Amino acid sequence: MSETEPEEDDDAAVIARSRQDPEVFAEIFRRHAPDIKRFVVRRLGVDAAEDVVAETFLVAFRRRGRYDMAYSSARPWLYGIATKLIGRHVRTEVRHLRVWERTGVDPVTEPFTDRSDERVSAQAHGKALAGALASLPKGHRDALLLVVWGGLSYAEAAHALGVRVGTVRSRINRARTRLRKQLGDVAPVPYLPEEPVYE
Repeated sequence: MSETEPEEDDDAAVIARSRQDPEVFAEIFRRHAPDIKRFVVRRLGVDAAEDVVAETFLVAFRRRGRYDMAYSSARPWLYGIATKLIGRHVRTEVRHLRVWERTGVDPVTEPFTDRSDERVSAQAHGKALAGALASLPKGHRDALLLVVWGGLSYAEAAHALGVRVGTVRSRINRARTRLRKQLGDVAPVPYLPEEPVYE
């Protein structure tokens, strides 16, 4: 970045400005909507995703006055809102995972990763993974997918879910143990990290 280019405000600064100038909040949507949409599509499918994403940002806009400015990134807050809204669609999510299990067709064309060997592994074992994810308790699935599909750190997932980091670690550990038990040696390890590298 050259010295003449202004530094981009963090999310907290944008949200603070949006309290006086509501149109500024569109920047939060621009920054985070594509990732939130991918996350919701993965969990609920395309049909429900548009509504959930729109509602996520509507709720965020309405609650921007209560945003905790101690958090420079709005990602955990937005993923938390989206996860709560996804909770209204638990049956849809499980049904979506069961369809993925039967057909082997992943609902998102963009892979988790750019590495082709990991993509091939995921496609080969996607049906089993989808079935195993569908069988997880909702709280365990939420924590695991916020970290794995949402790309949040354990601390960010805890913030998103409104729980302690230890609770997230415990839920992910239990989910990982259960998935390994169900999937055996075919578990696509790249999708089940022990700890995020960016925490």
